[in-house]
Amino acid sequence: MSCKVIKCSKMFDSENQQVLENVMIFVNDNIIEKVCPWTDETEGYEIIDLTDKFVTPGLIDCHVHLSSNGEANPSGGQKTLGDHAFFMMRMAQADLMAGFTTLRSVGDPGFNDVALRNAIDRGEIVGPRLLVSGPCLGTTGGHADSHYNPYIEESPLAASGNIADGPDAMLKAARYNVKHGVDVLKFMSTGGVMSKGTTVGAQQMTFEEMRAICEVAEMYGVITATHAHGTNGIKCAVKAGVTSVEHGMILDDECIEEMAKRGTFLVPTIIAAERIIVMGAEAGIPQFMVDKAKQVLENHKNGVTKARAAGVKLAFGTDSGTPYNFHGKQGYEFQLMQEFDIPVLEALTCATKNASELIRRQDTVGSITAGKFADIAAFDGDPREDITAMTRCEFVMKNGVVYKG
Repeated sequence: MSCKVIKCSKMFDSENQQVLENVMIFVNDNIIEKVCPWTDETEGYEIIDLTDKFVTPGLIDCHVHLSSNGEANPSGGQKTLGDHAFFMMRMAQADLMAGFTTLRSVGDPGFNDVALRNAIDRGEIVGPRLLVSGPCLGTTGGHADSHYNPYIEESPLAASGNIADGPDAMLKAARYNVKHGVDVLKFMSTGGVMSKGTTVGAQQMTFEEMRAICEVAEMYGVITATHAHGTNGIKCAVKAGVTSVEHGMILDDECIEEMAKRGTFLVPTIIAAERIIVMGAEAGIPQFMVDKAKQVLENHKNGVTKARAAGVKLAFGTDSGTPYNFHGKQGYEFQLMQEFDIPVLEALTCATKNASELIRRQDTVGSITAGKFADIAAFDGDPREDITAMTRCEFVMKNGVVYKG
């Protein structure tokens, strides 16, 4: 058994949204044994000194795409599924080195994400803990569909989405994803920023189709996530029973009320639209993406503020992989959350305790608490004084194993 004790001068306690000073974290094998004030009773333990760092639970990013990494105009048309597999491994490892010990990957081709999750769990390769969705569920012509001309055939395995129309077909599509081992059923209820030919806020899936997906999830014990910008799509998804709304950039008061009433999480992914707007068409991003990103980001701060005030829980997610939104660099989202007037410790809670509740892993991750997995990160600087500290990860432990530091 590997026994370690981590000495901290500042440790973020996500359960109580406070910073504890001068504490020690005792780790036995892969489990946190106890957290206590500094003590000399450390015989038999390897001492790890993080007194000059800001220590947090291992961070959780609830919205990534491992098959892309910031390409200005990602298409993936030239990559084989084998290419994707090795690429996704490297992206997951980049996120781990940034302090993200758990990821929820919500849309990658060919069930490569399932294979990657399983290989990591078996200890065959290094990587963060993964929850995966496989290909997103979408409708013909919708956000998950391809927009090739009708004479080009696309292998269903390589497609960006599992496309179905009507409740019965959507039931089958959802069951197909569950059959192949997903943890999450991700569906596209509205148009998106990066899909050509779709209106970003328009509803693209009927309530009955959404309910069919959520019903399958409830039967099989998996969670659901919906890509949703427009208000009608958000409302229908929430009423259908979705676990989390991804992006949610065109919220109205009724959306917020329904989410608060039903306990639906919001994953704001501010960085995704912000990077597209800041980099712009001059950086090679198609103009239609820039225009749609401006449309959705315009009112996002107001919507997030109202949602927080109404008691809607926020979980941290970045959409890493979208244009100029690189894996391993997503700590920048914390800065954008501060610009949205989200206090630093609340933002850290979104990336730890709240995120663990969203993915239903709160019993094992999300806080530095006795009995949970020893997932711990440490950063250069105190984010309460300088939020950019969250981009400077200097120590990573996952499951009791030190991967950085």
